[in-house]
Amino acid sequence: MHRSAPRLTRIIAAAAAVPAMLVVVGCSSDSGGGSADSGKDKGGQQQSAAASASPEAKKTPAVAPAKFAGLPNPCKTISEKTIKELVPEASTGGKAGKSSDTSISGHCSWNALDDKGVKGSDYRWLDVSLLRYDSQEALGLSGQQRAEENYAKEIDKAKAAEGAKSVKTSPASGVGNAATVVNYTLNKTDEDFTYAVVVARTENAVITVSYNGAGYGGAKSPSAEDMTKGAVKAAKEAVAAVADANKGGGTGDDKSTGTPSDKASDKASDKPSDKASEDAAKEQ
Repeated sequence: MHRSAPRLTRIIAAAAAVPAMLVVVGCSSDSGGGSADSGKDKGGQQQSAAASASPEAKKTPAVAPAKFAGLPNPCKTISEKTIKELVPEASTGGKAGKSSDTSISGHCSWNALDDKGVKGSDYRWLDVSLLRYDSQEALGLSGQQRAEENYAKEIDKAKAAEGAKSVKTSPASGVGNAATVVNYTLNKTDEDFTYAVVVARTENAVITVSYNGAGYGGAKSPSAEDMTKGAVKAAKEAVAAVADANKGGGTGDDKSTGTPSDKASDKASDKPSDKASEDAAKEQ
Protein backbone atom coordinates (compact mmCIF):
# COMPACT_ATOMS: atom_id res chain seq x y z
CA MET A 1 0.00 0.00 0.00
CA HIS A 2 2.82 2.43 0.80
CA ARG A 3 4.63 1.66 -2.49
CA SER A 4 1.59 2.16 -4.72
CA ALA A 5 0.72 5.59 -3.32
CA PRO A 6 3.53 7.48 -5.06
CA ARG A 7 2.71 5.68 -8.33
CA LEU A 8 -0.95 6.65 -8.07
CA THR A 9 0.06 10.22 -7.41
CA ARG A 10 2.20 10.31 -10.56
CA ILE A 11 -0.65 8.89 -12.71
CA ILE A 12 -3.10 11.49 -11.42
CA ALA A 13 -0.61 14.30 -12.08
CA ALA A 14 0.06 13.05 -15.62
CA ALA A 15 -3.66 12.80 -16.36
CA ALA A 16 -4.20 16.32 -15.13
CA ALA A 17 -1.43 17.61 -17.38
CA VAL A 18 -2.93 16.21 -20.59
CA PRO A 19 -5.75 18.81 -20.96
CA ALA A 20 -3.28 21.60 -20.32
CA MET A 21 -1.01 20.32 -23.09
CA LEU A 22 -3.95 20.03 -25.44
CA VAL A 23 -4.92 23.59 -24.67
CA VAL A 24 -1.39 24.76 -25.34
CA VAL A 25 -1.22 22.82 -28.60
CA GLY A 26 -4.63 24.07 -29.65
CA CYS A 27 -3.68 27.66 -28.99
CA SER A 28 -0.44 27.20 -30.83
CA SER A 29 -2.26 25.74 -33.80
CA ASP A 30 -4.79 28.59 -33.88
CA SER A 31 -2.06 31.18 -33.63
CA GLY A 32 -0.04 29.53 -36.36
CA GLY A 33 -3.04 29.36 -38.67
CA GLY A 34 -3.77 33.05 -38.12
CA SER A 35 -0.19 34.00 -38.84
CA ALA A 36 -0.22 32.09 -42.12
CA ASP A 37 -3.42 33.75 -43.26
CA SER A 38 -2.11 37.14 -42.23
CA GLY A 39 1.08 36.47 -44.15
CA LYS A 40 -0.90 35.60 -47.22
CA ASP A 41 -3.00 38.76 -46.89
CA LYS A 42 0.05 40.91 -46.47
CA GLY A 43 1.74 39.18 -49.39
CA GLY A 44 -1.28 39.79 -51.61
CA GLN A 45 -1.43 43.44 -50.58
CA GLN A 46 2.26 43.87 -51.32
CA GLN A 47 1.90 42.25 -54.75
CA SER A 48 -1.13 44.43 -55.52
CA ALA A 49 0.71 47.55 -54.42
CA ALA A 50 3.74 46.56 -56.49
CA ALA A 51 1.56 45.95 -59.54
CA SER A 52 -0.18 49.30 -59.21
CA ALA A 53 3.16 51.06 -58.83
CA SER A 54 4.78 49.29 -61.79
CA PRO A 55 5.54 51.27 -64.96
CA GLU A 56 3.25 49.00 -66.98
CA ALA A 57 0.28 49.81 -64.74
CA LYS A 58 0.92 53.55 -64.96
CA LYS A 59 1.65 53.59 -68.71
CA THR A 60 -0.69 55.84 -70.69
CA PRO A 61 -2.68 53.97 -73.36
CA ALA A 62 -1.24 54.48 -76.85
CA VAL A 63 -3.04 57.01 -79.05
CA ALA A 64 -4.51 55.97 -82.36
CA PRO A 65 -1.98 56.01 -85.23
CA ALA A 66 -2.36 58.65 -87.93
CA LYS A 67 -4.21 57.33 -90.99
CA PHE A 68 -2.28 59.32 -93.60
CA ALA A 69 1.48 58.86 -93.63
CA GLY A 70 2.33 61.32 -96.39
CA LEU A 71 1.10 63.94 -98.82
CA PRO A 72 0.87 64.11 -102.61
CA ASN A 73 2.64 66.68 -104.74
CA PRO A 74 0.38 69.72 -104.13
CA CYS A 75 0.67 70.78 -107.79
CA LYS A 76 -0.86 67.44 -108.77
CA THR A 77 -3.89 67.65 -106.46
CA ILE A 78 -6.03 69.67 -108.90
CA SER A 79 -6.81 68.23 -112.32
CA GLU A 80 -5.68 70.06 -115.46
CA LYS A 81 -9.30 70.31 -116.58
CA THR A 82 -10.29 72.10 -113.38
CA ILE A 83 -7.31 74.45 -113.54
CA LYS A 84 -8.17 75.44 -117.11
CA GLU A 85 -11.75 76.03 -116.03
CA LEU A 86 -10.96 78.08 -112.91
CA VAL A 87 -7.80 79.88 -114.05
CA PRO A 88 -7.91 80.31 -117.85
CA GLU A 89 -4.53 81.01 -119.45
CA ALA A 90 -2.62 79.62 -116.44
CA SER A 91 -0.05 76.87 -116.76
CA THR A 92 -1.52 73.65 -115.43
CA GLY A 93 1.86 72.81 -113.85
CA GLY A 94 1.40 75.37 -111.10
CA LYS A 95 4.02 77.04 -108.94
CA ALA A 96 5.10 74.99 -105.92
CA GLY A 97 5.84 76.68 -102.62
CA LYS A 98 8.84 75.84 -100.47
CA SER A 99 8.58 73.17 -97.78
CA SER A 100 11.19 71.83 -95.37
CA ASP A 101 9.34 68.49 -95.25
CA THR A 102 6.99 67.63 -98.11
CA SER A 103 5.50 64.74 -96.12
CA ILE A 104 3.86 67.15 -93.68
CA SER A 105 3.23 70.31 -95.71
CA GLY A 106 2.89 71.46 -99.29
CA HIS A 107 1.62 74.41 -101.30
CA CYS A 108 0.94 75.20 -104.95
CA SER A 109 -0.66 78.13 -106.79
CA TRP A 110 -1.92 79.09 -110.24
CA ASN A 111 -2.65 82.62 -111.49
CA ALA A 112 -3.28 84.31 -114.80
CA LEU A 113 -4.95 87.25 -116.54
CA ASP A 114 -7.45 86.36 -119.22
CA ASP A 115 -7.41 89.29 -121.65
CA LYS A 116 -10.74 89.76 -123.43
CA GLY A 117 -9.84 92.88 -125.35
CA VAL A 118 -12.36 95.70 -125.18
CA LYS A 119 -14.40 93.70 -122.68
CA GLY A 120 -11.62 93.93 -120.12
CA SER A 121 -9.62 91.21 -118.41
CA ASP A 122 -10.41 88.59 -115.82
CA TYR A 123 -7.74 87.90 -113.20
CA ARG A 124 -7.91 84.63 -111.27
CA TRP A 125 -5.80 83.12 -108.53
CA LEU A 126 -6.07 79.58 -107.14
CA ASP A 127 -3.91 78.03 -104.47
CA VAL A 128 -3.96 74.87 -102.38
CA SER A 129 -2.24 74.25 -99.06
CA LEU A 130 -1.76 70.80 -97.49
CA LEU A 131 -0.93 70.12 -93.83
CA ARG A 132 -0.59 66.68 -92.25
CA TYR A 133 -0.38 65.88 -88.53
CA ASP A 134 1.20 62.83 -86.91
CA SER A 135 0.00 61.33 -83.64
CA GLN A 136 1.91 62.41 -80.52
CA GLU A 137 1.74 59.82 -77.77
CA ALA A 138 3.64 62.06 -75.36
CA LEU A 139 0.80 64.59 -75.58
CA GLY A 140 -1.89 61.93 -75.73
CA LEU A 141 -3.15 63.33 -79.04
CA SER A 142 -3.88 61.44 -82.23
CA GLY A 143 -3.15 62.88 -85.64
CA GLN A 144 -6.87 63.34 -86.20
CA GLN A 145 -7.28 65.29 -82.95
CA ARG A 146 -4.39 67.57 -83.88
CA ALA A 147 -5.91 68.08 -87.34
CA GLU A 148 -9.26 68.97 -85.77
CA GLU A 149 -7.60 71.63 -83.62
CA ASN A 150 -5.70 73.13 -86.55
CA TYR A 151 -8.76 72.95 -88.80
CA ALA A 152 -10.44 75.45 -86.49
CA LYS A 153 -7.30 77.63 -86.46
CA GLU A 154 -7.14 77.73 -90.27
CA ILE A 155 -10.76 78.87 -90.42
CA ASP A 156 -10.02 81.67 -87.95
CA LYS A 157 -6.97 82.63 -89.99
CA ALA A 158 -9.05 82.92 -93.17
CA LYS A 159 -11.67 85.01 -91.39
CA ALA A 160 -8.99 87.34 -90.05
CA ALA A 161 -7.43 88.18 -93.44
CA GLU A 162 -6.09 91.72 -93.34
CA GLY A 163 -8.43 94.15 -95.02
CA ALA A 164 -11.18 91.58 -95.50
CA LYS A 165 -14.74 92.96 -95.70
CA SER A 166 -18.18 91.34 -95.54
CA VAL A 167 -16.73 88.14 -94.04
CA LYS A 168 -19.17 85.23 -94.03
CA THR A 169 -18.81 81.54 -93.21
CA SER A 170 -20.90 78.57 -94.23
CA PRO A 171 -20.51 74.77 -94.18
CA ALA A 172 -19.35 72.96 -97.30
CA SER A 173 -20.97 69.56 -97.69
CA GLY A 174 -19.29 66.56 -99.27
CA VAL A 175 -15.72 67.78 -98.69
CA GLY A 176 -13.69 65.49 -96.40
CA ASN A 177 -14.78 64.90 -92.81
CA ALA A 178 -15.62 68.56 -92.31
CA ALA A 179 -15.32 71.72 -94.40
CA THR A 180 -16.10 75.41 -94.08
CA VAL A 181 -16.29 78.16 -96.72
CA VAL A 182 -15.10 81.64 -95.82
CA ASN A 183 -16.25 84.39 -98.21
CA TYR A 184 -15.08 87.99 -98.21
CA THR A 185 -14.07 90.89 -100.44
CA LEU A 186 -10.74 92.67 -100.46
CA ASN A 187 -9.78 95.87 -102.23
CA LYS A 188 -6.30 95.90 -103.76
CA THR A 189 -4.73 97.45 -106.86
CA ASP A 190 -7.81 99.68 -106.84
CA GLU A 191 -10.07 96.74 -107.61
CA ASP A 192 -12.46 94.68 -105.51
CA PHE A 193 -11.36 91.06 -105.29
CA THR A 194 -13.86 88.34 -104.45
CA TYR A 195 -12.55 85.53 -102.23
CA ALA A 196 -13.78 82.03 -101.47
CA VAL A 197 -11.62 80.03 -99.07
CA VAL A 198 -12.46 76.40 -98.33
CA VAL A 199 -10.86 74.85 -95.25
CA ALA A 200 -11.37 71.08 -95.09
CA ARG A 201 -10.26 68.29 -92.77
CA THR A 202 -9.80 64.76 -93.99
CA GLU A 203 -8.63 62.37 -91.25
CA ASN A 204 -5.29 63.77 -90.01
CA ALA A 205 -4.83 66.31 -92.82
CA VAL A 206 -6.07 69.87 -93.27
CA ILE A 207 -6.51 71.29 -96.78
CA THR A 208 -7.05 74.95 -97.56
CA VAL A 209 -8.09 76.08 -101.05
CA SER A 210 -8.26 79.79 -101.82
CA TYR A 211 -9.87 81.01 -105.03
CA ASN A 212 -10.12 84.71 -105.78
CA GLY A 213 -10.37 87.09 -108.68
CA ALA A 214 -11.21 90.52 -110.00
CA GLY A 215 -12.13 92.29 -113.21
CA TYR A 216 -9.83 94.82 -114.93
CA GLY A 217 -10.46 97.29 -117.73
CA GLY A 218 -14.22 97.29 -117.30
CA ALA A 219 -14.68 93.57 -116.64
CA LYS A 220 -16.95 92.70 -113.72
CA SER A 221 -15.68 91.14 -110.52
CA PRO A 222 -16.73 87.50 -110.15
CA SER A 223 -19.64 86.67 -107.87
CA ALA A 224 -19.18 85.03 -104.48
CA GLU A 225 -21.35 82.13 -105.67
CA ASP A 226 -19.13 81.41 -108.67
CA MET A 227 -15.95 81.64 -106.61
CA THR A 228 -17.40 79.36 -103.93
CA LYS A 229 -18.45 76.80 -106.49
CA GLY A 230 -14.95 76.74 -107.98
CA ALA A 231 -13.20 76.58 -104.60
CA VAL A 232 -15.37 73.69 -103.41
CA LYS A 233 -14.72 71.76 -106.63
CA ALA A 234 -10.95 72.19 -106.25
CA ALA A 235 -11.10 71.26 -102.55
CA LYS A 236 -12.91 68.00 -103.31
CA GLU A 237 -10.19 67.05 -105.79
CA ALA A 238 -7.45 67.88 -103.28
CA VAL A 239 -9.11 65.78 -100.57
CA ALA A 240 -9.37 62.83 -102.98
CA ALA A 241 -5.72 63.28 -104.00
CA VAL A 242 -4.54 62.99 -100.37
CA ALA A 243 -6.52 59.77 -99.90
CA ASP A 244 -5.26 58.30 -103.20
CA ALA A 245 -1.66 59.11 -102.33
CA ASN A 246 -1.92 57.06 -99.13
CA LYS A 247 -3.50 53.93 -100.61
CA GLY A 248 -1.60 50.69 -100.18
CA GLY A 249 0.35 51.94 -97.17
CA GLY A 250 2.48 54.27 -99.26
CA THR A 251 3.78 57.59 -97.99
CA GLY A 252 2.08 59.49 -100.74
CA ASP A 253 5.22 61.56 -101.18
CA ASP A 254 5.14 62.26 -104.90
CA LYS A 255 8.34 64.05 -105.81
CA SER A 256 7.47 64.57 -109.47
CA THR A 257 7.18 68.20 -110.49
CA GLY A 258 6.32 67.92 -114.15
CA THR A 259 8.25 67.85 -117.39
CA PRO A 260 10.82 70.49 -118.40
CA SER A 261 8.25 72.02 -120.74
CA ASP A 262 5.84 72.34 -117.83
CA LYS A 263 8.46 74.15 -115.79
CA ALA A 264 9.15 76.50 -118.67
CA SER A 265 5.44 77.24 -118.94
CA ASP A 266 5.33 77.91 -115.19
CA LYS A 267 8.01 80.56 -115.52
CA ALA A 268 6.18 82.11 -118.42
CA SER A 269 2.91 82.16 -116.52
CA ASP A 270 4.56 83.96 -113.61
CA LYS A 271 5.01 87.00 -115.87
CA PRO A 272 1.72 88.94 -115.87
CA SER A 273 0.56 90.33 -119.19
CA ASP A 274 0.14 93.85 -117.84
CA LYS A 275 0.87 96.08 -114.85
CA ALA A 276 -2.49 95.44 -113.21
CA SER A 277 -1.93 91.69 -113.22
CA GLU A 278 1.57 92.13 -111.82
CA ASP A 279 0.32 94.23 -108.93
CA ALA A 280 -2.46 91.75 -108.18
CA ALA A 281 -0.02 88.85 -108.08
CA LYS A 282 2.22 90.68 -105.62
CA GLU A 283 -0.71 91.23 -103.31
CA GLN A 284 -1.53 87.53 -103.03
